[in-house]
Amino acid sequence: MDFLRPNTFAEALAVKAEQPEAVPIAGGTDVMVELNFDHRRPSALLDLTRITELREWSTVDGRLRVGSGVPYTRIIEQLGGQLPGLAMASRTVGSPQIRNRGTVGGNLGAASPAGDTHPVLLAGDAVIEVASTRGTRMIPAAEFYLGVKRNALEPDELIAAVHLNAEPGPEQFAKVGTRNAMVIAVCSFAIALHPAEKRVGAAVGSAAPTPRHATAAEEFLAGELDWDAPKPLLDSVKRRFGELVAEAASPIDDVRGSAAYRKHALAVLARRTLGWAWQDHLGKETRECA
Repeated sequence: MDFLRPNTFAEALAVKAEQPEAVPIAGGTDVMVELNFDHRRPSALLDLTRITELREWSTVDGRLRVGSGVPYTRIIEQLGGQLPGLAMASRTVGSPQIRNRGTVGGNLGAASPAGDTHPVLLAGDAVIEVASTRGTRMIPAAEFYLGVKRNALEPDELIAAVHLNAEPGPEQFAKVGTRNAMVIAVCSFAIALHPAEKRVGAAVGSAAPTPRHATAAEEFLAGELDWDAPKPLLDSVKRRFGELVAEAASPIDDVRGSAAYRKHALAVLARRTLGWAWQDHLGKETRECA
């Protein structure tokens, strides 16, 4: 197995063009596990850890551009105020050691249905910046996930960054696991309120072949919320929202949980996170009117 270590992103793209079978590795929290268990034996690994530009974040055209190599720990510590949903999801990833190494870019590259950041990226209208020697493409998160551990990357492309709103509305993320930490999600859910557009983002994880939007739930809730004069939500609205979120899922029975349990848990997570997000919105409106 060749181990390739470019110093710049341009060099990495050139290597990927010459050897499209080379597997990118940054934190290694997924790839090394597959190697250790002999689930994968690529001809080459493309180490991206020397590439400084992938570990940087900046504001571009009013949106945050987060490099694919920014670890979860830095998202939590440096971007938690601007990207609350992504920081919440990042806090649930593995252990401190894993969060120090793992990256959103790696989560996207693995494209596991159980990846913790995927529902947040979908709910928050993230756009994935991918690059090759042929140029750069911007892929909406909703178009990035193609199947179980399959994404929209071409063989010669690498993930450069993720673009998200720099000042999002209230966001929440929650997941259920077989224990409280160091766990793969049995199911997960993210909600993002977009008050300026009177729109809702809602997405499920680990409950379908790919992370996916709960479209019917989004449309229902956007029509029920009083954006101009916010008031406490009716229990019936929260309950119906939870039901529609559960209907958006198509889970399976596996060692972590049954399909029926996943649907029930998603309905509960949706109701709870909606309550928390709407309370945040109510609090903001109260502060602005004071």
